[in-house]
Amino acid sequence: MGKLVLFNKPYGVLSQFTDADNRPTLGRYISQPGVYPAGRLDFHSEGLLLLTDDGKLQHKIAHPNHKLPKTYWIQVEGAITDGDLKLLRKGIELRDGLTLPARARRIPNPEIWSREPPIRYRENIPTRWIEIRIIEGRNRQLRRMTAAIGFPTLRLVRIAIGHWHLGKLVPGEYKAIQVNPKSYGRDGKAHCEPAPS
Repeated sequence: MGKLVLFNKPYGVLSQFTDADNRPTLGRYISQPGVYPAGRLDFHSEGLLLLTDDGKLQHKIAHPNHKLPKTYWIQVEGAITDGDLKLLRKGIELRDGLTLPARARRIPNPEIWSREPPIRYRENIPTRWIEIRIIEGRNRQLRRMTAAIGFPTLRLVRIAIGHWHLGKLVPGEYKAIQVNPKSYGRDGKAHCEPAPS
């Protein structure tokens, strides 16, 4: 059994344990010994980050070949339409090539924590929330995708990786579970048990 830590990464925290420039890192929040990130979430993004002490499990979660779906709530600047969402569903041409089709839909404003610092606010420009599910993980991919169709990302929160969900974790909070990597499938389903205290 491998240990898996589900962490709600706050805005402005690096997805690593040390930083030469003394920026906030995972070390300020996570006291579980021997775990390391399975993938990453950029400095300006929030939400679910998985960490593990099992190398095989880390590979199954993070490696692009496994195409583990990741789900995000994104607040964009502008009144995004169904037509705009169709572009995301077809794939967007970026500098590093065409993205794979995404699942994309508008959602009501989610009931989540407020961000510090808050997003920029422009009185005459509306914002909308969308949910996007992708199986890729290029650098700043979602921000580049929404910008490419004219809707800059203001806030990005990852809520799920495979079947693992953020749940009720608040920013800076984590929980540890035990996972059997042998029972892990492409959809992220695995046999999970609470980790011993």
